[in-house]
Amino acid sequence: MNHWLLKSDPESYSYHQLERDRRTVWEGVRNNQALIFLRAMKKGDLALVYHSGRDKHIVGMAEIVRGPYPDPKQKDEKLVVVDVQAQRRLPNPVTLVQIKADPSFADFHLVRMSRLSVMPVPPPLWKALLKLGGL
Repeated sequence: MNHWLLKSDPESYSYHQLERDRRTVWEGVRNNQALIFLRAMKKGDLALVYHSGRDKHIVGMAEIVRGPYPDPKQKDEKLVVVDVQAQRRLPNPVTLVQIKADPSFADFHLVRMSRLSVMPVPPPLWKALLKLGGL
């Protein structure tokens, strides 16, 4: 199982909305590197959901319930989507300030490539983020 971080602008689609919907199509990814990561996702992988924009914090966990498939709303076969399902909200949101303050996250894509909307989370960082989030 791999672990991921998915970024979303909460004004467009928040974790609260994912909890309400229970499941959604994760769409709108256009960056080539983010698409490479999206194509690497598999059913059963877990992802942390990060609110971008002014919030800048990880708020919850989701499961990839359907691996990558062509975006049904687009005619470009390079664009793919995955289906995600809400798992649980983090007891303590993990802020970007907290992440940047910890030197163990120095090479994390969220710190180095802040505009990337989909990224892998290596196992040691996954465990550290869950601990910071109260899990």
